[in-house]
Amino acid sequence: MSPLKQQLQADLTTAIKARDELTSATIRMALTAITNEEVAGKEQRELSDDDVLTVLGREAKKRRESAEAYDAAARPELADRERAELGVLGRYLPQPLSEAEVQAVVADAVAQVAASGATGGQAMGAVMKLVQPQVKGRADGGAVAALVKSALGM
Repeated sequence: MSPLKQQLQADLTTAIKARDELTSATIRMALTAITNEEVAGKEQRELSDDDVLTVLGREAKKRRESAEAYDAAARPELADRERAELGVLGRYLPQPLSEAEVQAVVADAVAQVAASGATGGQAMGAVMKLVQPQVKGRADGGAVAALVKSALGM
């Protein structure tokens, strides 16, 4: 079992003992999503820490999007709950990169790709291929793609 999954299970036990409903419900939801990912497909497999982080990132994204939808629908109490759950999940996710850090990674990747002579869509794909592993789970993919497009002048 991955150390991160063990940490989640230990924190769940602590939250239940402390009668922390929000934390225990959120961690239960995260562990359920992890288990569903483990049993998905033809073979059951054990997730690595990177895979667990991917699942947690996906769950955090759902919470962000739900909070925005509830805000748009004038349901602040539900949006607040989603943000609180996002805060609990945030404890287990890596620190997000600042926009300046993402721009530096993109600029470096653009320089590498420009040296190879790729242009247009090829350059976009090549830059994203270099950038994604460096920002995975630490920056929004859409924002990264927008920065790459602007850096390439597309």
